Amino acid sequence: MHRRWEAFRGESKEEKDLLFTAKKSKLFQFKTELDIFLANNKGEVPDFKVKGGYGESSCSILLGDSNAMLAQMHRLHSLTTMILDTDSFGVTVYPNVDYAFIVAVVVILDEINADRSGED
Repeated sequence: MHRRWEAFRGESKEEKDLLFTAKKSKLFQFKTELDIFLANNKGEVPDFKVKGGYGESSCSILLGDSNAMLAQMHRLHSLTTMILDTDSFGVTVYPNVDYAFIVAVVVILDEINADRSGED
């Protein structure tokens, strides 16, 4: 019932190349919150959580159900982004955290927001 997003290694769609899945934490949400499960996690407890809301211009990526911060994303608002109708993000990634993983999560959040606004 929850919509799921899957991230694979390279161009593959094979189960063996699955890196992680992301799904909304709750079916109905005012703020987008995601649970992220690594491929080998078949349990109910997520490996990572995204809290805050993309629509609210910022969010935090946390380790599991803890408050251990891995990264923060802030949407940057400027006259240029408003005139050109573009999105710019500032992302702070904490030490020893995989930058590619964080970028993948931000892309998923951007897609969720595009779906919500009816964009392609």
